Amino acid sequence: MLQKKVKKRASLLAVILTASVLSIFLILNSLNKNILYFKSPTEIKNSQDVDFNKKLRVGGMVKKDTLKINEEEIKFIITDFKNEIKVSFRGTVPNLFSEGRGVVAEGKLQDKKFFIADRILAKHDENYMPPELKKIMKEDAK
Repeated sequence: MLQKKVKKRASLLAVILTASVLSIFLILNSLNKNILYFKSPTEIKNSQDVDFNKKLRVGGMVKKDTLKINEEEIKFIITDFKNEIKVSFRGTVPNLFSEGRGVVAEGKLQDKKFFIADRILAKHDENYMPPELKKIMKEDAK
């Protein structure tokens, strides 16, 4: 009688354990497919294994005198003060988007020097600067 109870408990424990492992695997797999990595222009330039089909976010400052707006698209250059990447975007930009301010563009790389953005994120005040850029600016000032 005791052996039947032990077998049932062991079977139940095995089913629960298998279901838990499967659930965790599916959740992590789903998260990995939907994650967007943030990179600076320098990181993109120095990267050896760039996936041009995967979405990512590129961040930095909008370089002065590079913003060109026409009826169909907006073109500008994102810089981290070491390297630059050209960006093309079709759509509406946030109100805080302008030259000399921080920006994060979400989209895909066409090559290491050209980025096609699906979305522009600039939802911060005019004094915001990404921590990576603050660090670079401090190092350059030394």
